[in-house]
Amino acid sequence: MDQSTSKNNSSAFFTLTIVFFFWGFVAASNDILIPVFKEKLHLEQWQSQMISFAFYVAYTVGAIIYFLVSKVTGGDILNRLGYKNGIALGLVISTLGALLFYPAAQTASFGLLIAGLFIIGLGYSLQQTAANPLAIIMGDPKSGSQRLSLAGGVNNFGTTIGPVIVGLAIFGSVTEKAQVASVESVKTPYLILGVLFLVVALIFKFSSLPNKINVNEEENSDIATELVSDHGKNAKSALGYPQLVLGMIAIFLYVGVEVSTASNLPEFMKEKLNIATSGAAPFVSLYWASLMIGRWTSSVGAFNMSDGAKKVMRFVMPYIAFGIFLVVNKLASHDITPFYLYALIIVVMIIGDLLSKGNPARQLLIFSLMGITALAIGMLASGMVSVYAFMSVGLFCSTLWPCIYTLAVSGLGKHTNEGSSFLIMMIMGGGVISLVQGYVSAPSLLGIQWSYLVGVVCFAYLAFYAITAQRVLKSQGINFDELEMKGGH
Repeated sequence: MDQSTSKNNSSAFFTLTIVFFFWGFVAASNDILIPVFKEKLHLEQWQSQMISFAFYVAYTVGAIIYFLVSKVTGGDILNRLGYKNGIALGLVISTLGALLFYPAAQTASFGLLIAGLFIIGLGYSLQQTAANPLAIIMGDPKSGSQRLSLAGGVNNFGTTIGPVIVGLAIFGSVTEKAQVASVESVKTPYLILGVLFLVVALIFKFSSLPNKINVNEEENSDIATELVSDHGKNAKSALGYPQLVLGMIAIFLYVGVEVSTASNLPEFMKEKLNIATSGAAPFVSLYWASLMIGRWTSSVGAFNMSDGAKKVMRFVMPYIAFGIFLVVNKLASHDITPFYLYALIIVVMIIGDLLSKGNPARQLLIFSLMGITALAIGMLASGMVSVYAFMSVGLFCSTLWPCIYTLAVSGLGKHTNEGSSFLIMMIMGGGVISLVQGYVSAPSLLGIQWSYLVGVVCFAYLAFYAITAQRVLKSQGINFDELEMKGGH
C-alpha cells in the first residue's frame, strides 16, 4: 500500500468512526431518558426499561429485514446500494426517529418515544451492517480487528460523554442533585441530534469512503488471498461457514455478558455493600469506560507508526482513556479518588493485549480466560474487592466484538454482508442474558453474587469459540499468525 493510499484510507476511516461515536452516544443517553419518563409518566420499572429494549431489539429487527429483502430481491442490498450510501440511508432513517422526539415530548407520549428510539435503532442496524466490514477492509487485513477496536474506542468515547451532554441539555447542570426534568426538555437535544444525523449523512454521501467491497479485484489482492476462504466458495449462504454460525452464538453471549455484568452491579452493591444506586453510578460509569480503555489500547496496532512507538503507546493509550473517564466524572462532581487504584488493574489488561500479538483468536482466548478469572474473584471475594473485580470485566470485554467479528466474517467473501447482518441480529443477547442473570439472582436461587456464574458460562463458550474458529479457519487456508509474520507487526 503506497503512502497516498494509506493517507486516503486514514482520512476515510476517520469519517467512518463518526457513526461509531453516534451509536455509543445515543445508547448511553438512554439511561438519562429512563428516569425522566418513569417519573413524569408514572411508569413501572419494567415499563421504563422498554426504552432500552426498543432500542436494542431494533438492531435484530433491522438485520432480519435486511436479510429478507436481500433474499426476495435476489441480491445483497449493500452490494447494490453501496456502502457509504447505505450508511447515509441509515443516518436518514435515524433522523426520522430523532424527529419523533418532538411530538413525543410535546404530548408526553411514551409510545411515540419508543417508536422514535426503535426507528433510530433500525437506522443504526443498517449503519452497523455496512460500517463493520468497511472498518476491516480499509487497510491491511492483519490489523482489521485493531481498526474495529479503534472504532469501538470512539464508540465508547460517545458512551462516556453522551450522558453528561444530554444531562446538561435536559437538567441544566450535571452538578445539581437529581430533580427530574420536564418531559418537554427532552426534545431539544434530540432535535439537535436529528440535524447532526442529516449533516453526517451528507458528509458520508460525498466522502472518500469506498462504496463497494470487491474482494476479488486485483487492488484488494491482500484481502482476496489472505481473508477469502477456499472452503465454501460455492456456498449458497453465509450460514454455510461454521466460523459464522459459531460466531453468531459468540456475539449473542458476548453482548449478553457485557451488558448483564454492568446492569446487575448496582443491585450487587446495594445488597452486599449497602450502597445506594446513586452511589453506584460512577462505578458503573467506570465499567463502560473500561471498554474504551481496552479498545484504545488494542487499536494501537492500526496506527502507522514504528514498532517501538507502538510498544510505548500500548502503555500510554490506556491511561489516556482512563484520564478521560476521570475528567468526565470530575466534571459530573463525582468523587474520583476511589478509582485511582484501578490504574493497577489496567496493567493486567495491557499484559493480555501484549500476549495476544494482534491475533484475534489468541486475544479472544486470553481475554475470555481473564474475564472468567475476574468473575471468579468477584464471586469468591467480598466488599470493594468484588466490585473492582466485576468492574474489570469491562476491560476484558473491550476487544471481544472486533475479535469475534473478524473471525466470524473471515473467508466469507461475497457473503460478508449477509454474515454481518446475521451477527448484528445477535445483539439481542444483551437483553436476553441480562434477564437470565436477573432471574437467577433471586435469593431463592443463586443470589446476586453467584448469579455471575451466568457470565462465566458465556466466557467459557467464547474461549471455546476462540480455539474452534482458529482451527476452522486454518483448515480453510486462513492463518492469522502467518498474516502477523508477513506484516511484521
